[in-house]
Amino acid sequence: MDRTALATAERKDLADFLETLEPEHWERPSLCSGWTVRDVVAHLISYEEIGLGEFAGRFLRAGFRFGRMNARRLREFGERSPGELVAYVRAHARPSGPTAMADARIGLTDGLIHHQDIRRALGRPREVPAERLTPVLDFALMAPPLPARRNVRGLRLVATDLDWSRGSGEAVTGPGEALLMAVCGRADALSELTGPGLATLESRVRRTG
Repeated sequence: MDRTALATAERKDLADFLETLEPEHWERPSLCSGWTVRDVVAHLISYEEIGLGEFAGRFLRAGFRFGRMNARRLREFGERSPGELVAYVRAHARPSGPTAMADARIGLTDGLIHHQDIRRALGRPREVPAERLTPVLDFALMAPPLPARRNVRGLRLVATDLDWSRGSGEAVTGPGEALLMAVCGRADALSELTGPGLATLESRVRRTG
């Protein structure tokens, strides 16, 4: 499976969606705490013109804290208009630099989750293509910047709309997209899940959210 192609398609879909938004939508809160829709889009593409060496240096200067590094880069990226951001997404639809690492799994995962951070916050759902969602579910459970690995410890995740399950212990079931968003710390998706392990997952997500 060509994950670079999947990540590119995801970014193109995001650009198409962003073009349907009104100016006031860009200033609304996303599911990322403290970030507007504009902030999420800017973050998503802010590392595309940074080489791996510079990225490593930034990570070091941020004390090996992804959140601190992302906040600094977002400030540096500056205020761009919605039109400029959409154009930038289209111009960088194919992941490059840091987001192309791990066979573009970083670009695909970051792009898909943040796409949903925007859509869920605006009440604009979509059906995520299964060929994109399945590899993101797998990668999210091992990606260091994400809280998924900690949140699912001792639990079994079972998607009801995909041939996908992982882990052992008390089960948490639901649509694959809702499972992904919940284990990655988005409490918004918890109401779509069921199972004996849900209370444990919810307590972890709300404690770290």
